[in-house]
Amino acid sequence: MAEAHQAVGFQFTVTSDGIDLHLSREVLKHIYLSGVTSWTKRAIRFKNGILTGVYPASPSSLLIVVIAIMSTIYARIDPSLGMIDTIKRTMSVSGYMTVQTQTVLSAILFSTGLWLSLILMLRYILKALLSYHAWIFESHGKISFCTKLWLSLVKMFSGRRPLLYSFQTSLPRLPVPSVDDTITRYLESVRPLLDDEQYNQMEVVANDFKKDQAPKLQKYLILKSWWATNYVSDWWEEYIYLRGRSPIMVNSNFYSMDLLYVTPTHRQAARAGNVVHAMLQYRRKLERGEHAPLRALGVVPMCSYQMERMFNTTRIPGIETDFVRHLSDRKHLVVYHKGRFFKVWLYYGGRHLWPSELETQFQRILDDTTEPQPGELKLAALTAGNRVPWARARLKYFSQGVNKVSLEAIETSAFFLSLDDEVHGYDPDQLRSLDLYAKSLLHGKCYDRWFDKSFTLIAYKNGKLGVNAEHSWADAPIIGHMWEYVLATDCFHLGYTEEGHCKGDINKGLPPPTKLQWDIPLECQEVIEESYMVAKVIADDVDFHGCLFDEFGKGLIKKSRTSPDAFIQLALQLAQFRDKGEFCLTYEASMTRMFREGRTETVRSCTSESTAFVRAMEDKNTAVAQKLDLFRKAADKHQNMYRLAMTGSGIDRHLFCLYIMSKYLSIDSPFLKQVCGCDVNTIIHVKLYFGDQVNIYQNIRQAMLDIRALFDQKDKEKEKEM
Repeated sequence: MAEAHQAVGFQFTVTSDGIDLHLSREVLKHIYLSGVTSWTKRAIRFKNGILTGVYPASPSSLLIVVIAIMSTIYARIDPSLGMIDTIKRTMSVSGYMTVQTQTVLSAILFSTGLWLSLILMLRYILKALLSYHAWIFESHGKISFCTKLWLSLVKMFSGRRPLLYSFQTSLPRLPVPSVDDTITRYLESVRPLLDDEQYNQMEVVANDFKKDQAPKLQKYLILKSWWATNYVSDWWEEYIYLRGRSPIMVNSNFYSMDLLYVTPTHRQAARAGNVVHAMLQYRRKLERGEHAPLRALGVVPMCSYQMERMFNTTRIPGIETDFVRHLSDRKHLVVYHKGRFFKVWLYYGGRHLWPSELETQFQRILDDTTEPQPGELKLAALTAGNRVPWARARLKYFSQGVNKVSLEAIETSAFFLSLDDEVHGYDPDQLRSLDLYAKSLLHGKCYDRWFDKSFTLIAYKNGKLGVNAEHSWADAPIIGHMWEYVLATDCFHLGYTEEGHCKGDINKGLPPPTKLQWDIPLECQEVIEESYMVAKVIADDVDFHGCLFDEFGKGLIKKSRTSPDAFIQLALQLAQFRDKGEFCLTYEASMTRMFREGRTETVRSCTSESTAFVRAMEDKNTAVAQKLDLFRKAADKHQNMYRLAMTGSGIDRHLFCLYIMSKYLSIDSPFLKQVCGCDVNTIIHVKLYFGDQVNIYQNIRQAMLDIRALFDQKDKEKEKEM
């Protein structure tokens, strides 16, 4: 009888005697383990939620406050200035509450209120301290006494062992710059790009805006900054990303590469198994808030808001605007291979699948020889094409039946995995290997990545990896943080057997992956093909040329007491001028994550100082010392602009928000039209444009070598003088 019970899962038989119910011990065991895992997860989240909620204090500090207050009462000292007696008078004496009980309860209530007040006070003190940004403008290696004192105070008020979201409520809000400062910096940024007549016209338009429309727009923007957590981020996500109706493939999505020189295993399924398991480990710590917050100088915390939507997130298309759908605790992922979609469960018996179990599941998919269903092969091209056709197709063809179930499986998955049938990665013996690798990560075949997912993990046939990430929910450093953790865990913690397989036993009892079913009509297949053609035109237009620069690195640049970032930006300006004979508006991104829910700001790298340096470099009659002096001035200018952008005093995000506000208020501004254009997306689509892409590397490489040569010549002159 016992064997019969184990042989079935759940069965029941209706007989004349009633219902005969059969239960499997194995099934009951899995149900029990799943329940234990679920409640354990809830308990940990609850505990970490409390720790984050009372930070920078700790729950144990409440006990200390209560004991201290109780001690003063028994010593007949009243630190509450009569508040404990007031609380006591509100309680009625009864058979269940004696006078002594009243006193104890009153003291506990007062202690709790005092403790909460102290927490709020500590948070506001920390917020005030984090609003100090003078430290970032100090010279490298030189720290003033004021900054040293500030660092000590921040450390003191930051508490011990903070969790990922511990500092969120203590981060300052992004300040709204003054209109005068923004206009002045804007005019300064366009001066090297305009002739005298054009600049004078722009100056007149800017001053008219500053005098007429700007004051009203600025008042409303300041009001929004008081009400909203961040006056930029919600509009930035909506208008720059979600309202864009053009394809997000290439235009918005970005990618991350694998380690260039290291491939731990060449077995595709094994590499995918280890990395997926590492991602699940990262997700578990993320959901519990157990990652350490990123801190500049090891002290100044960065906002962690963007990390919340890393997993279980999908961009859902709409007719006028998309929206980001974020779920919690998804237990499956969807895998694409040779035109088929498979659903793979990530849990077994209340735990994550081990790497060896994931390898088994992925190998089953690789060994599957079934053909794609009609319309399935290029289905993901819908996410690569224009947004409106995809939104309409989703409503019309994927809102019921098997199509709805399968699409729901994709959109609610933890993330998307593509098991590519191609070989990619950096190979120094293969021409353009890095170019093809980057293009594959950026757009692939236009139908083998689900571009709407928060990210698509790509595993190649030779064991190389990569990630394609959707941009609306977060910026590149967020994915970069996860990717570094995953690659380190894969190589240094999980490892592989000598044969290249994942370590651990193989569980042959796992249920195989489920093939998603589709019923795609011919009209929908035509829409898919149209989206594919739109995406293919974009992909074919991508001319990517990537090379490794190994002549020198940031160490040598720092020895010259120069910022590596400024060095590279000036080299780009020099290369651009040599290629085109002119300068152009240049965009470099900086982060504003020292503020709550901060994302990015623009640094306009083309300045009067940089153009002066470039012209001097092209003038053979200019002395080396003068070129170096101009280089220093240009580098210092760039660093100062970068610091201003990081501390909330940038140009473009303020102008962007003024432009959006003018649209809400129906205010026509010629200045904002010239700055932002008809499409708000144009505010960030300003880049360097070179000629022949094959020569880009040579242009930039030579520019970097020429700048380095200035320092070498200066050193030689010093040696001769000695």
